[in-house]
Amino acid sequence: MADIHIVREHGLGLPQARKLAFRWAEVAENKLDMACTYEEGKLSDVVSFKRPGASGELKVTKDRFELVARLGLLLGVFKGKIESEIVRNLDELLEQEDPLHAFEQGLASHEAKKAARHAKPHAEPHKAPAKAARAPAGRKPK
Repeated sequence: MADIHIVREHGLGLPQARKLAFRWAEVAENKLDMACTYEEGKLSDVVSFKRPGASGELKVTKDRFELVARLGLLLGVFKGKIESEIVRNLDELLEQEDPLHAFEQGLASHEAKKAARHAKPHAEPHKAPAKAARAPAGRKPK
């Protein structure tokens, strides 16, 4: 098993951090097939997540996010890539004035790119070249 441990400080306060974490949990359930539970506390919240090959928790406080994830054998091979993507995305979000809005914009942009990749190009109807009328061998055209 491979473990990922990421800690990021933020200045969002608990209400904003909570909204961002809750929205992430919704997207993780819908897009990543994760089972998520969100436990709201007085001073911190915990998002627990699980899917085949990965499980973990995201602890949310007024001034930091702490992610601990355990990757199974197959996903563990990609630990470096998975960890770097999480770090990059989280750092980009936390640099924004409104991280929740930036998250929604990033999600919409990702969905649009995904749809464009899977869309079939709109093609013109195929027109066969006109053929000259020919009479079958041994017959004359009428």
